[in-house]
Amino acid sequence: MAAVRPMCPGCLRWPHARPYANKTQAWRFPTRRYIHPNEFQPFAPPAPSSLGKAAPAKTYDRTRKWLRRLFYFSVTAGVVYGVDRQFYSSALLRTSRTFGLGLVVALDYKINFRPNPPFAENITAVHARNAERLSNLLRHNGGLYLKMGQAVAMQSAILPPEFQKMFSRMFDDAPQDEWKDVEKVIREDFGKPVEEVFGVSFSGEPNKGVMERRARASASVAQVHWAKLEDGREVAIKIQKREISQQVKWDLWAFKVVAWIYSKSFDLPFYNLVPFVSERLLLETDFVNEADNSERMAALVAGESRLRDRVYIPRVYRELSSKRVMTTEWIEGVRLWDKESITKPWQGSWRQGSPGSHGTPLDPPGRQSTVQPVSRRTGFDKLKPERNHWKGWKERGGLGLSVKDVMQTMIDLFSAQIFLWGWVHCDPHPGNIFVRRQPSGKAELVLIDHGLYIHMSPTLRHQYARFWKALLTFDNNTLGEITRSWGVNNPDIFASATLMKPYRGGDQSTTKSLEGLSKSEKAERLYEMQQAARKGIREILGDERKWPQELLFVGRNLRIVQANNQFLGSPVNRIKITGTWASRALVESPDLPLNEKIANFGRHIVFRMVLFSTDLFFYFTKIRQFFRGGGGMEDDIEAHMQLMAKEMGVELQQNMFEG
Repeated sequence: MAAVRPMCPGCLRWPHARPYANKTQAWRFPTRRYIHPNEFQPFAPPAPSSLGKAAPAKTYDRTRKWLRRLFYFSVTAGVVYGVDRQFYSSALLRTSRTFGLGLVVALDYKINFRPNPPFAENITAVHARNAERLSNLLRHNGGLYLKMGQAVAMQSAILPPEFQKMFSRMFDDAPQDEWKDVEKVIREDFGKPVEEVFGVSFSGEPNKGVMERRARASASVAQVHWAKLEDGREVAIKIQKREISQQVKWDLWAFKVVAWIYSKSFDLPFYNLVPFVSERLLLETDFVNEADNSERMAALVAGESRLRDRVYIPRVYRELSSKRVMTTEWIEGVRLWDKESITKPWQGSWRQGSPGSHGTPLDPPGRQSTVQPVSRRTGFDKLKPERNHWKGWKERGGLGLSVKDVMQTMIDLFSAQIFLWGWVHCDPHPGNIFVRRQPSGKAELVLIDHGLYIHMSPTLRHQYARFWKALLTFDNNTLGEITRSWGVNNPDIFASATLMKPYRGGDQSTTKSLEGLSKSEKAERLYEMQQAARKGIREILGDERKWPQELLFVGRNLRIVQANNQFLGSPVNRIKITGTWASRALVESPDLPLNEKIANFGRHIVFRMVLFSTDLFFYFTKIRQFFRGGGGMEDDIEAHMQLMAKEMGVELQQNMFEG
């Protein structure tokens, strides 16, 4: 019997097995093999107790829960956004954007307003980035936010230079609404389409008026369209932007909340002024109020012999006006900022004024202008006749007026408003003033945009007139008495802010120069200056409950008039003219008893003699200006104000209209 070969390792068959000769048969294996009883064990499942607790199957409940929440949030946000955009003109989105930016700016200043900011190179960098943030917010939100920016721009002297530069850009034209939105506003207010309200045709019907679909001017709240009515009258139709009425309450509420937060966070006593400012801004969106203001000012000017032939207020057509639409006569004139067109030689006819001026028709006989024909290229975008014949050949001429006459009339007008009538137009920037030439060759001012007015009570008006007289005569007792009744803790600072020049009748202070200081010392000094600026504001608004809120807008008026005078080269002695009106008003005011008016007349004579000293300085600056040795009087005042302002930590910009 042959021995059995061992198995090949790793294999279950015999390595030397041989097949049968017949290939269809199976393999032949040896009949004997070794048995290893301990090599294999029978299969037995483990005991349940040895396996531990069973893991639950993954259900992804948490993921599904958050996905559901994300879905619901997205749907809700989409619905809110759609409703807000469709029915509220994105008022909620604008408010959220305002609060978000307000929080970011507040935190930035809380963390970085110190001599060496941890997250900025210096305080200037902190101001620059927050000014840019605020600028972007105002432009993205548009509407009333631009109006707020313009309101702040006129008082921006108390702000850092970076903010002053940003606010100087707030006078740019705003984008205009599409024609379909204009039509909706007119239909909603009058219940009729544009064609029926104004009697115009957009298809060229004979004996019908015409109207331009493209606005001639667009501001933050409204835009102005030219039209010619059926009876031949040319009118300016001021139409409020459709979204304003839906946004205004949200915007003013956000303004109040942010102002309250900042007044508390930075310890500045100005919040009590916010409701008054908000009320003024809200009234600017009511064109019935603007029409009332316009007609009242026209009556006051007509009743003042010193102004009636020098100032013109456009006529309002009430039958074509509503709360959001105001129609006035069309004005042809030169804007105040066009100094070249005002002063170039007159090329028109002798004894004839510029179109539309006092006693001069828009189209003189023999030079009738016709409405441009409608074409496919222009449609109804540009139809108004261009009246430039008075500029002469190649439009090289102008009104041939003296800027001295223009500024004299302007200061007379606004001084009468402040001291004599107590009814003050608070937005006299160059875009709201037209200049025309009368047949006599004298200047005529046309004042438009009567939405922003304040009313001064007789008591406040008399106090303010006495205050101005005290300023110019260095009567510190009267000055202190009046300012204390207004809750002002520092009369000198307030006096300087009122005069728009340094007041030198009280205590003097010295200015610490930044020259020769190291970088860290300059940073420390800059921080001290800006802390001093906050202190100065608190001293002016010492008791905000006593502060006459109207003075906020009166100061705005004075600041704009000063800037206008400076822009035209300081042709008149603004301080003398204003002071004369203040003193004269105490003689002419019908609200004062006769014995007091007689006493004031004697003081007025003495006061006129005192003002002679301001004339000496004025003519000195004019002679120096003539020989190109320096700027005018307003430039000198501005330079001295900048030096004095540095003592309080304020950096004044040279020109408020430079943007």
